[in-house]
Amino acid sequence: MQLQHIALDKLKISTANMRHGRKDPDVSDILPSVRTRGILQPLLVRPEGEEFEVVAGRRRYFCAKLLAEEQGEAEPLPCAVMEPGDDAGALEASLIENIARLDPDEMSQYECFARLIKEGRNVAEIAATFGITERAVTQRLALGNLLPKIREAYRRDEIDGETVRHLTMASKAQQKEWLTLFSDPEGSAPHGYELKQWLFGGQSISTKVALFPLEDYPGEIVADLFGEEGYFADPTLFWQKQNEAIAAKRDALLAAGWREVVVLEPGQHFHAWEHEKTAKRRGGKVFITVSGRGEVEVHDAWLSRKEAQRRKREASGEEAEGSERSKPSRPAMRKSMENYLELHRHAVVRQALLKSPGTAWRLLIAHAIAASGHWQVKPDPQQARSREIAESVAGGVAQQAFAAERQAILGLLEQQEDASVVSSNDDPYRTAVVFARLLVLGDDEVLRIAAFVMAETLAAGSALVEALGTHLKADARDLWQPDDTFFDLVRERATVNALLAEVAGKPVADANLSERTKVQKQIIRDCLAGTNGREKVEGWLPSVMAFPFRAYADGACSITEASNCIVGLFPAS
Repeated sequence: MQLQHIALDKLKISTANMRHGRKDPDVSDILPSVRTRGILQPLLVRPEGEEFEVVAGRRRYFCAKLLAEEQGEAEPLPCAVMEPGDDAGALEASLIENIARLDPDEMSQYECFARLIKEGRNVAEIAATFGITERAVTQRLALGNLLPKIREAYRRDEIDGETVRHLTMASKAQQKEWLTLFSDPEGSAPHGYELKQWLFGGQSISTKVALFPLEDYPGEIVADLFGEEGYFADPTLFWQKQNEAIAAKRDALLAAGWREVVVLEPGQHFHAWEHEKTAKRRGGKVFITVSGRGEVEVHDAWLSRKEAQRRKREASGEEAEGSERSKPSRPAMRKSMENYLELHRHAVVRQALLKSPGTAWRLLIAHAIAASGHWQVKPDPQQARSREIAESVAGGVAQQAFAAERQAILGLLEQQEDASVVSSNDDPYRTAVVFARLLVLGDDEVLRIAAFVMAETLAAGSALVEALGTHLKADARDLWQPDDTFFDLVRERATVNALLAEVAGKPVADANLSERTKVQKQIIRDCLAGTNGREKVEGWLPSVMAFPFRAYADGACSITEASNCIVGLFPAS
């Protein structure tokens, strides 16, 4: 005979049971005791494939099923497992005889077992003496973790079994705090599941969900000695280790040849009905979901239905002739972010152009030979998609410096301070006045004006902006800083995580991989400002504000197209 705990879903009533086939038994007489104390007397079972048949203990089995329905979960049941050749009748009689020697009160059992431990007996010996499992002995000894007042309250049935089970995980300080609430007539001591939430600050995370080896977790693991389950005492530390493990899994999947691995935000579900199974060789992606309780699921070889259907049309040759088949199905960034970057990059390049009048002069001649952009001539309107983008550009160092230069140029031309340097109006008289003024100015001043005119008429978002920025090695560090509008417009998870890796390093980015983008952005802000315990990062410039331009994600982007147009013509080195 072997004594062990067996999961409820592995048990079924044996056909050899004398009451097999009858309606469910009435267990109202023993249910209150079982609900409070659990099942103490083992069921007699025998193996049947991967399951076990209940030979004796039918009413206890149905009691356990009722409790599982009430509580939503089932504790494994103590069972005496018959071996080939066992005499069931003799075995049950022996079992009942042993159990009869054990006091039914759990606190009395604890006191008895504790005395035996002091006398030199071990858990296995105590289990054999009373015909129960070693786990049952361990559970009773776990009551020794409780303060005496809690044990007495449990003995008097003032505390239910589930509450006591969770209290065995509490520190002495937590037990004292709980007792204070429990003893206060107006207190609200948490019980049952609420107690577990209270103990773990609202987030109880089981060790079963960890992707990483538990020996790599440097924090404390609190063991539920009644349920043989552990919980992470520090959820923040758990999430750091779990995110690092998720990042390692993502990197391994990418190294294995998957085109893209998408880590969804915690709590966001993967809906299979919105996707189609697609093999890796056909461009299938991997989606990783992370629940609020830390569970991680990997869904590999999927594509959204829209993308899968587009790929099928391409494969069957149904795309219209001349269509851009290689064009990504989704943009690399939102149009508003693209607009923000175009205008800020435009402002930086114009400022760089002011410092290179010779370049501006040559570009002016190039415009005269081959008209393009705004060579009509008129200033670039710098059209912003939102008030926030307009205010961000207007408040930028480059834009303000350019405005100051406009006033200086107007002074050289002896024009009104509120006038525009460049006018698209057909006004021969004004042209003659400007021409007459230019005739009396020196070459250096004329070149300065030419540089400004070229800069003001430079088309935002054009390939020329990228060409000039690359050729002039334009550096935005002193002219632009990431502002609130920049952070508000960056919303793609992959881009935010890439920015975090640039600023704080890959280990920090990996440790926060599944955090919400709002949290990751705040870490970036803390690093740039040196706040919240983060070391201040100096001189950081995202690649989307550098020359040559590089986006953080694949996809359609007008800046990428503009930058690609001039590859090789104006090398960065």
